[in-house]
Amino acid sequence: MTTGQSETGGAPAPAGDSHRPSSGPAPHPTVEDGGSKGSAGTSGSDDRTADDAGRDRPTTEAHPKPSDGNGAARGTGGSSTAADAKSGANGTPAEKKSGANGSAADDQSGTAAGARTGATGTAADAKIGATGTAGTGKSGTSGGAADGDQTKTELDLGAGGDSVDRPTGKDAPADADQKAGEKKTGDTAVEAKDPWTAFGPAPESTPGRPRRAARAVGRFLIHEWTLAALGSLALAVLMTWPTLRYPLYTMPQDTWDPSLQAWQMAWSGHILLANPAQLWQSNSFFPELWSFAFSDTLLGYAPAGMIGTGPEAAVLRYNIMFVLAHALATFGAYALARQLGSGRMGAAVAGVAFAYAPWLLSQAGHLHVLSNGGIPLALAMLARGHGWSLRHGYRPELRHDGWVYAGWLVAAWQLSLGFGIGLPFAYFLGGAVLVAVVTWYVRRTWFWAVRRPFGIRLLVANLVGGALFAGVGLLMAIPYFKVTELHPNAERSVGDIGLFSPPASGFVTAPAESRIWGGLHEGARAALPWHPEMTLLPGFVLYALAAGGLLFSVWKLRQRLLLLVGVVGTMVLAMGTRFFGGTWTYVPLFEHLPGWNGLRTPGRLMLWVTLLLCLLAAGAVTAFTERVYELARQRIPSWPGPWLRLAAVLPLLLVAVEGLNTTPHPVAPAQPTAMRLVDGPMLVLPSNQSLDQHVMLWSTSHFQDVVNGGSGFTPRQLDDVRRVTQSFPDQTSIDYLRTLGVRNVVLLRDQLAGTPWEITVDLPVDSLGITREELGDAVVYRLSPGEPGSASQPQPTQSEQPGLTTNLPTGLPTNLPTGLPTNLPSGLPTNLPTGLPTNLPTGLPTR
Repeated sequence: MTTGQSETGGAPAPAGDSHRPSSGPAPHPTVEDGGSKGSAGTSGSDDRTADDAGRDRPTTEAHPKPSDGNGAARGTGGSSTAADAKSGANGTPAEKKSGANGSAADDQSGTAAGARTGATGTAADAKIGATGTAGTGKSGTSGGAADGDQTKTELDLGAGGDSVDRPTGKDAPADADQKAGEKKTGDTAVEAKDPWTAFGPAPESTPGRPRRAARAVGRFLIHEWTLAALGSLALAVLMTWPTLRYPLYTMPQDTWDPSLQAWQMAWSGHILLANPAQLWQSNSFFPELWSFAFSDTLLGYAPAGMIGTGPEAAVLRYNIMFVLAHALATFGAYALARQLGSGRMGAAVAGVAFAYAPWLLSQAGHLHVLSNGGIPLALAMLARGHGWSLRHGYRPELRHDGWVYAGWLVAAWQLSLGFGIGLPFAYFLGGAVLVAVVTWYVRRTWFWAVRRPFGIRLLVANLVGGALFAGVGLLMAIPYFKVTELHPNAERSVGDIGLFSPPASGFVTAPAESRIWGGLHEGARAALPWHPEMTLLPGFVLYALAAGGLLFSVWKLRQRLLLLVGVVGTMVLAMGTRFFGGTWTYVPLFEHLPGWNGLRTPGRLMLWVTLLLCLLAAGAVTAFTERVYELARQRIPSWPGPWLRLAAVLPLLLVAVEGLNTTPHPVAPAQPTAMRLVDGPMLVLPSNQSLDQHVMLWSTSHFQDVVNGGSGFTPRQLDDVRRVTQSFPDQTSIDYLRTLGVRNVVLLRDQLAGTPWEITVDLPVDSLGITREELGDAVVYRLSPGEPGSASQPQPTQSEQPGLTTNLPTGLPTNLPTGLPTNLPSGLPTNLPTGLPTNLPTGLPTR
């Protein structure tokens, strides 16, 4: 007999059946009677019987039976038998739902042997005792409805086939199975009510839309990434406390650099809504150009800067972003460790150790340094999109171009926060892309026969994402190149780098803000030239875990050695010129890589040292945790006991405790009333690097132009303004300010102690052509418009008054008669009562 269609109209056996290995016991011999009814049954629980039936015996169906891809008919639980759902291998129509191997495990298989009888090859039913003849009432199912186990009716499609397998309507044979299973209403077959369904379990109702939505929300809330994000946020609030205790009034560490960065976020949000073309021409450092590029910009936080106005909103915004930066760093490092193959506990240790390393406590006032979570998060997304992990290697089935796009977007956002952290990240990504291209080319040439093993969509995603990243970097770099061109003193020198290069002892020295090590390392900090940038301890616990990861880890030995090389290499770079003068390490980068000469603090490369140490530690903790569960599986009950659980959680607790801080939170300086009422362009005195940062924060109410400004360097013009105005108010300083376009000068009384203005603040200015008024706790001088040197009355020159000395006190009138003495007694009052007449005779002084 051929493998084609049989004489009775059956379909050919599935091709896959003839090659399936057998898994059951030896088949029972069958009693064949030439295909007549009353067959002795089919062999049970044997795949080989099904194979033989499908290969050698013709079937009696008029239609082919649907298959599940393994050669087994639907509804048989995945096993292939010689029995067909309606006719069986021997042509017994009594066995309507006979399917597979007669096992008791499949309660819908409809085998000739009952599901509870254990019969292996007979057609005897446990409750009926029949031999599978057509006269059997409801023997179409083994272990059928009479047995109490069959909860579905005879026409259930999942029990052994679908409606194609059963003839219906007027052409259906009127045999016992048809009479028992169906009743006719006209020409339509209606399923009979099974009286025993009341004793079975109630079918589960289809949930409605609200219930499905609730279940989806529940699954989302208990998802690993949701829990990781919420845990990172909660931990950030606790570890940075009391930042959110008084978020409108206090700032972490100090009020100088945080004031500058609060202004940066406020300015970017304000100007992008008002006039985006003027983004880089900020209201500070008037009348300088490109002034927003005088330091890192935190431009990526501009959306937050669009919410609220004024100094209080800026302080609140800064504190919120300060906490969120820690949360993002924790989540990003966790995601990276998980993607590379770490377990949950190992990834948690990596996230906490990365975000709360002790050396970062000295950077609490530098939000652009703390905002580093985009680095590990972008790397995790890019690795996920390429289907690559450190532990499992390249898995092309996990590739997804959407993650690649997301990774490049996050990387571009990280770069927009500033080049202090973003520039080394950009060079790292460039190096990683170069290594990946070379590796791909080598493997394609020598190892792979596939021309494009990473796929065209992934290639396009990398090209588009990389172009976006490069475009953001270029647009960010143009203003900085302009600043360098206009201000040569903004460039760093190798000597400047040497001032901030930490010695090797800095890697084991903690900052003063560390609650655990701060007091113990006070002597070591005193030996450092500039300890805020030289205390680089990543944590002794992290050192220990990383060292353990070199010996016991889920990473391969080659991978561990590569991580170790990365740790040592980045440590050498972080030492700047302290490592043999940096001749072969930092100085070549400083001299040849574009933009690298703008980085004055090599110690901030400790960020990469910490990240690599965290990955080593994650490998060790993961290996330890897996070993704990292996030991637990050998116990009864098979789950870790309390001591094993504590041992697994202990590394996480230790790295968290070592990151505790004593960071001060001083009150932000209150905004003077004059800063809300006085228009610009204006100058606020006294002016210096620290106070000008407060002025920038105060200007966030109206963003009026101010001459003041604080940044990484001081422009020469601002330096000249500070020098010339030491004698303000006098004619020279007034003329100079008028040439700059300054209209108002605000003198802050509470900042005048020990300054030249402490004496001159109350002196009269009528003869200078300006006005003076008290406004709250400040004195406002309004410069008269007009040409420089113009005044209400012409002033005699020195050549017209040869008898006067040139070093007169600032407050004395300059138009005194020749005969009057210039050195008046000190006891005479200088502030006469307001009620005195001002129109005195011409020969007398006016005050």
